Amino acid sequence: MAEYRVVLADDHIMLRHGIRSIIDSVEGVQVVGEAGDGAELLALLHQVATDLVVLDISMPKIRGIEAAAEIKLSFPEIKILILTMHKSGQYLHHAFAAGADGYLLKEDAPKEIFAAIETIRLGRKYISPLLSSELTDEMAKAYQKGQFQILSNPLTLREREVLKLIAEEKTNQDIADLLNISLRTVHHHRASLMQKLNIKKTAGLVRYAIEKGYVD
Repeated sequence: MAEYRVVLADDHIMLRHGIRSIIDSVEGVQVVGEAGDGAELLALLHQVATDLVVLDISMPKIRGIEAAAEIKLSFPEIKILILTMHKSGQYLHHAFAAGADGYLLKEDAPKEIFAAIETIRLGRKYISPLLSSELTDEMAKAYQKGQFQILSNPLTLREREVLKLIAEEKTNQDIADLLNISLRTVHHHRASLMQKLNIKKTAGLVRYAIEKGYVD
């Protein structure tokens, strides 16, 4: 069986080295690259064949959630494991809504990293045990089966930012420049907003933004 190729993305170099030493100790899994921020990660993925990205949420330049969405647009075959200190269920939802395949707390990582990788490798969703215990059984099962959209469908933080700027009559290029994201990502967020809110035209997005208090 070919080695499972992993890229690590975290702005803390010591943490990356620690995770790398654990992964490299097991046969069949190989770390093929490291990145210290989201922009560096996206550039690296164009150069290195990758099966899985282990990605921190809190990174400079391009945050982990936005990087995850970019990865799924440009490299839909690459799996994503979020490795984070954030225990909030809101972060969990945003991560999966952006396309993540797993969510592992850093404090669980030493004993769970291989279970997480293997679960994702087999095509299933993974949630850190410490976080799963804080969810209701119904929510946990739905997340693990990839059915989290059925339970709730809130806008991500980035989608709210895009919605606000749309309502302020900013062009797609304006939004891309203001949020430091690609034009393609802006189009993706627009499409996602319309799908989630069941709105077909920009005027409807503007009305929704005003009704929900995103703009005056």
